Amino acid sequence: MQKISNNIAIIGTTASGKSALAIDLAKKLNANILSLDSLSIYKEVDIVSAKPTLNEREGIKHFGIDEIFLDEPFDVTTFIHLYQKALNLSTKEDKQLIIVGGTSFYLKALIEGMSPMPKIEDETKAKTQDMLLDLDKAYKFLLSIDENYALKIAPNDTYRTEKALNLYFQTQIPPTLYFKLNPPKPIIHEPLDIYEIDTSREILRERIAKRTHKMIEDGLIDEVKFLEDKYGRVPNPMKAIGIKETLSYFDGVYSKDEMIERIIIATAQLAKRQRTFNRTQLSKKLSTSLDELKRVFF
Repeated sequence: MQKISNNIAIIGTTASGKSALAIDLAKKLNANILSLDSLSIYKEVDIVSAKPTLNEREGIKHFGIDEIFLDEPFDVTTFIHLYQKALNLSTKEDKQLIIVGGTSFYLKALIEGMSPMPKIEDETKAKTQDMLLDLDKAYKFLLSIDENYALKIAPNDTYRTEKALNLYFQTQIPPTLYFKLNPPKPIIHEPLDIYEIDTSREILRERIAKRTHKMIEDGLIDEVKFLEDKYGRVPNPMKAIGIKETLSYFDGVYSKDEMIERIIIATAQLAKRQRTFNRTQLSKKLSTSLDELKRVFF
């Protein structure tokens, strides 16, 4: 066990045991937790996000869980504001802050910062919305003004296409050049120790399969039906792993067993991408097994 004085980030692939470890550590340190997860942030998305339940949180203050409804927009700046809110409260309470999650892109953004953005006028927003009525045409326009930026996003990514066009119409500067002229500034200034849970592919695959079957038992299908009835299929989170496969099951594309296997495969593919991101984008970290991290912390 080592003395822990800095704020901490615990990262790792999906189903690696991050949330439980963070809660145990928060109890020991009397710390608050900031969750960096692109699904747990939504209210009512409980089972498919695998967010810790209220009982599992054991009274530990969590930021980044149940913050917004599924049809409300959010992006990385949302997590920046949540970090600032969590840090301010933790400082006021004289507590450490534990950052935990599989969406390490948000942690990287906190460490490296974001470029300052201009105020988007209503007239600009209206112009962008008119163009987005034909998303294919809007994406082709983005390709014509900034091919490098356009190729980094999917042609059907309405949200990112809208942001890019708003920026261009407001500034008359292609997004790639704008971000070059306006480099990001770090958000995190306090010392931060990063720990990665490194799990073997075999063990991770077993954990993913076990968790997926538990989601089904806990009512995943009913949860997705509720979300579809309330929000439809348009919001971006309705394309998330676990939701999109269940919707295909509703459509008769998959049997129930096929749906479960598709969720397991897609989750394993996500874990592979997360592992690659953590390896290539976050170099200053201690990467070791869950058991070894428990020995470090406890």
